[in-house]
Amino acid sequence: MYGTVRRSGRRLSGPEELRNNGVVKNVGEAPAAPAEELATGERSTRNRVARSILDHGPSTVAELAKRLGLTQAAVRRHLDALVADDVVAPREQRVYGARTRGRPAKVFALTDCGRDAFDQSYDALAVDALRWIERTAGEEAVAAFARDRIESQAEAYREAVEAAAPEDRAEALAKALSADGYAATARNAPVGQQLCQHHCPVAHVAEQYPQLCEAETEIFSRLLGTHVQRLATIAHGDGVCTTYIPHTTSSASASTAGRNPA
Repeated sequence: MYGTVRRSGRRLSGPEELRNNGVVKNVGEAPAAPAEELATGERSTRNRVARSILDHGPSTVAELAKRLGLTQAAVRRHLDALVADDVVAPREQRVYGARTRGRPAKVFALTDCGRDAFDQSYDALAVDALRWIERTAGEEAVAAFARDRIESQAEAYREAVEAAAPEDRAEALAKALSADGYAATARNAPVGQQLCQHHCPVAHVAEQYPQLCEAETEIFSRLLGTHVQRLATIAHGDGVCTTYIPHTTSSASASTAGRNPA
C-alpha cells in the first residue's frame, strides 16, 4: 500500500536487525566463518549502542562506554558507522545553568531514521483509529476513509498515467507507485498485464481492514480506464500484491476516449 524505506549508502544495521533483540539458534547448520562471526558481533554491538541512546537519550562517548562496558575507542568506531548510516547524529550537549570552561561535550542522538528502525506502534494506532471509526460511524465510514486516503495520493499517479501511451500506462503507474515506496513493477501476462507491488507498508492494518486494498483497486481501475482484478495481496499472506489488468478492446478504449478515466 503506502510508504517506504528510503536510505542510500552503506547499511550496517538495518531496521530488522535493530528490532531483533532475540537469540537465534542455527540448529544443524555449519558454524559461521570467523569473518561472519566478527561481522555479526559488530552488528550486535552497534545495535546495543543505538539501543542505549534510545533508552537513555543523547549520550556522550564516555557515558555509552560506561553503560555498555566498552572502551571509548570501540564506542567511537561504532558511532562513526551509525553516523554514516544516518542512525545517529552528533551535536553539542545542552548546558543548563552556568557554563564551565572549555567546549561542551559532544553527544550523540538518534535521527528520525534511527528511531524508525526500532519498533513503533503506528500499526496499532491505525487499527485502533479505524476500529473507533467503525464502532462510532459504521463500516461505510471506514470505506469512505480508505477511498479519501487513496484519492489524496492519486493525483501524482493520474498525471503519470495520462502522460503515457495507452500501452505504457501500467508501467507508468508502477513507476509512480515505486516513487511512493511500493517497489512496483508491471509485466506482460496472457491477454493483459500484471501490476505487482512488492512492498505494503500497511499490510498489518489491511489484514483487519481490507477496505484499504479495495479502495486501492478501485483507483487503479479508474486511472487505467478498465476493469482490473486483484489476484493476491500481501495483507492476506501472499508474497506480493498482484493486480491483473486486461488488454482494453477498441470499444472500451473508445468509451473512455476524450474523458478523464478517473
